[in-house]
Amino acid sequence: MVGLDATDQRIMAALKRDGRLGLAALAAELGISRNTARARLNRLVAAGEIAGFTALTRGDLAESPVRALMMVAIEGPGTDRAVGRMLAMPAVQAVHATSGRWDVIVDLATDSLTHLDETLSRIRKLEAVTQSETHLLMSTPRRATSVR
Repeated sequence: MVGLDATDQRIMAALKRDGRLGLAALAAELGISRNTARARLNRLVAAGEIAGFTALTRGDLAESPVRALMMVAIEGPGTDRAVGRMLAMPAVQAVHATSGRWDVIVDLATDSLTHLDETLSRIRKLEAVTQSETHLLMSTPRRATSVR
């Protein structure tokens, strides 16, 4: 599918974070109507942009033990294109739009520091990227959640 817009990218990022996210919760998180969320999700699935839904297991986290957040400044009108290229990289889990100094925060997961470094380099070389700052995640305590 050519031409994913920012809403499409936000839908995919939200579902990467939580594949069990229901339509109502997805719509509320993105600030769109439930019907819009359903229509866009159906279109993304039909176009093959979303190939399926899966659970993230403890073993999955062991396969990608190197986690980082990369803050990125993007110049000019190339934001959508740069974000689309980032989302196509295997190490990129999500790209979050943000306010403040950085335009986006990239959530990264790799199996080694070498692969992380390669991904950081690829992102920094994107045409519209002007600046970046990366933070390694050392630990991630989580609250217990109940099954819905």
